[in-house]
Amino acid sequence: MPEGYGLAAAESFEPITWDWVTERLSTARNYWIATTRRSGAPHVAPVWGLWLDDQVMFATDAKSAKARNALRNPACSIHLESGDDVVILNGSLERVTDPATLERFNSAYEVKYDLNPESGGDAAPVFALKTESVLAWLETDFPTTATRWSFE
Repeated sequence: MPEGYGLAAAESFEPITWDWVTERLSTARNYWIATTRRSGAPHVAPVWGLWLDDQVMFATDAKSAKARNALRNPACSIHLESGDDVVILNGSLERVTDPATLERFNSAYEVKYDLNPESGGDAAPVFALKTESVLAWLETDFPTTATRWSFE
């Protein structure tokens, strides 16, 4: 753990496994999306979404703050609800336009939420997070489980 967190250096390190992270991303019901408003202020909102093709994907109304923010400034952080079993992803949002991917997204979304968003068009674009880094830890074993992944 970096200095400055007020914690003594961990004597042992038990990193979180990537399988643990992907299982939580796959089964999460809500994902908190953090984007940046035109003014530079943060905008945070929960969305329903999916872990599909090793990415968090979600649909949102084209007029929503999330969509407008993502199209203007793609920088984004996404985290799951728990502050005890933590998963935080950082990266850039990209609009999904591939018809086959959108079809798989809509089908998987319907299975997960019992609702077909029929998304991907101009009314409800689908966004995917191109992940640059992931942070994960267990509150009960912090800081010995604090783990970071970096992607190019």
